[in-house]
Amino acid sequence: MRILYGVVGEGMGHAIRSRVVLDELVKHHDVQVVVSGRAHDYLAKRAGEHLAVKKIWGFTIVTENNQVSNSKTLLENLKGAVAGGWPRNLRAYFDLANEFKPDVVVSDFESWSYLYAVNHRLPVISVDNMQIINRCKHDPALIEGHQADFQIARALIKTKVPGAWHYLISTFFYPPVRKRRTTLHPPILRPEILAAKSERGNHLLVYQTYTTNKELPGILKASGIECRIYGLRRELKEDLREGNLLYRPFSEQGFIDDLRTARGVVASGGFTLMGEAVYLHKPMLAQPVGKQFEQVLNCRYLEAEGYGLYADEITTARLAGFLERIPEFEQSLARYQQDGNKDLLGKLEEVLESARRRERISGPAEDDEDASLD
Repeated sequence: MRILYGVVGEGMGHAIRSRVVLDELVKHHDVQVVVSGRAHDYLAKRAGEHLAVKKIWGFTIVTENNQVSNSKTLLENLKGAVAGGWPRNLRAYFDLANEFKPDVVVSDFESWSYLYAVNHRLPVISVDNMQIINRCKHDPALIEGHQADFQIARALIKTKVPGAWHYLISTFFYPPVRKRRTTLHPPILRPEILAAKSERGNHLLVYQTYTTNKELPGILKASGIECRIYGLRRELKEDLREGNLLYRPFSEQGFIDDLRTARGVVASGGFTLMGEAVYLHKPMLAQPVGKQFEQVLNCRYLEAEGYGLYADEITTARLAGFLERIPEFEQSLARYQQDGNKDLLGKLEEVLESARRRERISGPAEDDEDASLD
């Protein structure tokens, strides 16, 4: 089967997840990837001889002062489109139409491949974590204080890959599914995480790239616990120690080693690291990036499951409360089990076969695609 696989380029989580899925798909299918942004470089470096990766222009998000800047995001994307984004996508469109001729499209929250499928009347399969906002029911307590953000996020996400053949959603929490052709699956984990042996160390892994909390280093230092910090000083080329604070330049293997041996994790509400921490049974103190409701929901579910704490802002009191409750979180995490990526990858092959035969697979809910159960 010839598969066109679209990956959104904003944020590396989509690329990391897609790399795992693509490694499996190329064993049985011909695959052409279209991807934008930093995600292209990541996938292109890891593409073998059996995987073609084509770069396209894609939407980007500008973050400022630990929150999304709507005005700068709009301006940046208008500039990108005018400067060559749309012409590049049109060229890619015709190249694929004339050369690859896919049988099915798989989209990881990527719109261009979806539009290609619509124009060529091809089935589309969605593989991502974001669709959980629209396609599942959520306890009102988890949305409290963010009702408007929830409605906006759900409306936007609904416009991404609407009417797909099937939606496979990766998640570590399991709210009720409210739409047909939707299934929930454990997070897709890169092989380096699956191979990592979890050990209980005494340090905190801190990953902060957008925070403007100038008090954070002082808060971490006052804890007296060794903190291995990534992201706060991106210019570093080697480790820099300041008492119990160890600032580190990014290294994939070094980061994974610090994660697998951590006592706990302090980070934003990004899904990829959160899913890895849950898999390795690492309690997490999570602060969502401003104006990103998906991260708010991730953090609140993390706390609801007993895997860590949600924090609007990391303070001395919140960090102390987190450290005190780590044994409690570890007990909850000990109950979490996941058999690698078998669940989602197995379902994906089943859905691909159904798309090839044009046989629908229904999810557990009974409502129609556009039905609202809220």
